[in-house]
Amino acid sequence: MTATAPSTIPTVDVDPFSHEVLADPLPMQGALRDAGPLVWLPRYDLYAVARYAEVRAALVDWQRFPSSAGVGLSNFRYSEPWRPPSLLLEADPPHHDAPRAVLAPILSPRALRRLRAQWFADAEDLVAGLLDGAGRVVELDAIADLAEAFPLRVFPDAVGLPAEGRENLLPYGDHAFNAFGPANDLVAKGAPRVAELSAWVAAQCARDVLTDDGFGAAIWAASDRGDITPAQAPLIVRSLLTAGVDTTVHGLGACLAALATHPAQWERLRARPDRARVAFDEAVRWESPVQTFFRTADVDVPIGGAVVPEGHKILMLLGAANRDPRHWDAPDAYDLDRDPPGHVGFGMGIHQCVGQHVARLEAEALFAALTRRVERLEPAGEPTRHHNNTLRAWESLPVRLHLAS
Repeated sequence: MTATAPSTIPTVDVDPFSHEVLADPLPMQGALRDAGPLVWLPRYDLYAVARYAEVRAALVDWQRFPSSAGVGLSNFRYSEPWRPPSLLLEADPPHHDAPRAVLAPILSPRALRRLRAQWFADAEDLVAGLLDGAGRVVELDAIADLAEAFPLRVFPDAVGLPAEGRENLLPYGDHAFNAFGPANDLVAKGAPRVAELSAWVAAQCARDVLTDDGFGAAIWAASDRGDITPAQAPLIVRSLLTAGVDTTVHGLGACLAALATHPAQWERLRARPDRARVAFDEAVRWESPVQTFFRTADVDVPIGGAVVPEGHKILMLLGAANRDPRHWDAPDAYDLDRDPPGHVGFGMGIHQCVGQHVARLEAEALFAALTRRVERLEPAGEPTRHHNNTLRAWESLPVRLHLAS
């Protein structure tokens, strides 16, 4: 569908998915925030909101901005999705209710307590393997060696996946998040492996593949109780595998990058390791690993004196909202004194990330191990960005660790 933007809506001719913007989205985000509460992007025939108030309002307003037409640029009302839609992210009440009700207690802070000791031990073991016998100064890639290695070690175990094939999780998730954007070169890059990776992920969601003590088994047990159907159970497991690794990897990467470039904040975290969750949430606000999501107007929705017409897509720029000076004091500063709850890095409302407590526990475990062993953390070379249509990510992040005596 094509529409002409009313003259009352500012028009900004920018491509949010260009490599130039993906390399550094901050100038575009500022321009869109300054342009107005509702902006027109003619390149994609698309409305956009970049200010905190409007982004948050759109996220929580699932009645007028539902997710069931897809949270990417593609509109499921007119085009076939590349895989069955997520029962959590791409569904609305009442279809969203049962899957969410099943998964929320499985991933709640109370339920995760049983994993705490093991994850802290796993983090200590990972860090020891990198640092023991390596001298007083160690250089490594914080992405491959820490941000990727730890989630790929503990999260698949918690879901109940077998050890073989876990390397498929990252490229599968990367393509899934790329597919929320336009059909550009990033989507084309992942296309040759889509069938292979999708088949592998689907196979991991089967009851007989999963261990009997993980998140996956608990989901299948809910189908036995009749809380969800047997057909829904593997799709809910798939949601964990799609969104539960890449987002945490890039959240940890954001936190490591923030602390490496803010030595005073690292010192404060070492003095108060119990602030690890604050450090992680502030990094999610500051860097916003999930930069964008889409919704579709179910009715004409007024925003800022203009209207998003029924059936039209709206782009919500979470990263821009999380640095909006209209809401945050000194938004470009990474500050452990900030109270970051309220950021939209995990979404907001009924579709808010159900796995955020898992990510926070992973961060707490990893940084507890690092702060115990590392006195100083600093950059050791030029980092490299990984471009994705939805995610703000690092390909590599060379760091130098000065070990405590």
